[in-house]
Amino acid sequence: MIRDFYTTVFKQLILQQSFIIALTNKRYAFNKLLQLIVITSLAAFSISANAKTTKIVMYGDSISAGYGMQLHQSWPYLLNEEFKNDNIDIQFINESISGETTGGGLSRLDEVLKRQALTKGDWLVIELGGNDGLRGFPVKTIKQNLSAMIEKTEFKGVNVALMQIQIPPNYGKRYTQMFSNIYPQLAKEYDVPLLPFFMEKIAINPDYMLNDNLHPNISAQVVIRDIMKPLILNLAD
Repeated sequence: MIRDFYTTVFKQLILQQSFIIALTNKRYAFNKLLQLIVITSLAAFSISANAKTTKIVMYGDSISAGYGMQLHQSWPYLLNEEFKNDNIDIQFINESISGETTGGGLSRLDEVLKRQALTKGDWLVIELGGNDGLRGFPVKTIKQNLSAMIEKTEFKGVNVALMQIQIPPNYGKRYTQMFSNIYPQLAKEYDVPLLPFFMEKIAINPDYMLNDNLHPNISAQVVIRDIMKPLILNLAD
């Protein structure tokens, strides 16, 4: 009887100990799972907090400023809306002004960089020089102004892309060629991307041009948006 009693008690103790061990293991596993969830959540939060929307500023003249139309009809506005709709982390900002020259662009650059709070990883796309060329400004002056803009922007840690600009051939072969050469020369000198001039695909179609044969019309804005979209995405990649 006594032996059976102790045997029963011993078995109960073993069962209780097994239960405690199992319970302890479950609690340990639960705590580990909880720790994993917390760590994963913190990592996800950290990645989200560190994710940065790339700002890309279009710094041009009337062909990017929406000359002759409402702001919401211009190609930079349409492109930024497309990035929003596609949930792409790019804020495409238009700082273009109709009639702008390289001299004017240089004079207001510091204020634009400060106001837009551009930082490392952001971009300034310079689309200037067309009005200088149409007015016959010295090529040397145009090049110096563009150089100064590139240097100022890069000094702030902001990336620069330069757009090739072309002017009509009626300004003389020598001047036209010298003007055109400015852009690949600067792109090579400063090792910055040289974007193609979107007007080359627009100006050849009268349906896309205003009556002045210098500016793209409303119908051209969607076309320009589609031309520029892969180029801008490539910069932000």
